[in-house]
Amino acid sequence: MEVKILKDEKDNLMVQLDNQTIAEIVRVYLNKDDSVSLAAWKRDHPNKPIVLEIKTKGKTARKALEDAISHIEKEAEKYLEEFKKVAK
Repeated sequence: MEVKILKDEKDNLMVQLDNQTIAEIVRVYLNKDDSVSLAAWKRDHPNKPIVLEIKTKGKTARKALEDAISHIEKEAEKYLEEFKKVAK
């Protein structure tokens, strides 16, 4: 997966992604964070990459993204362990 940072300011981050599923999962977790005032993605055309924009108040946008990714990783590990139990 390709990730490209388009804008990196303290309270505003724009990231270009090539995967809509990842963009949506990250958006959902970002919106659970009280310091995030905006987390949304858009795609201008189906052939164009997705742009995820994050605006924050209270913590940096980069930190909010890192926190969201950390939460996603923990949830994924939890589900992986559950699937392993069922598969035995």
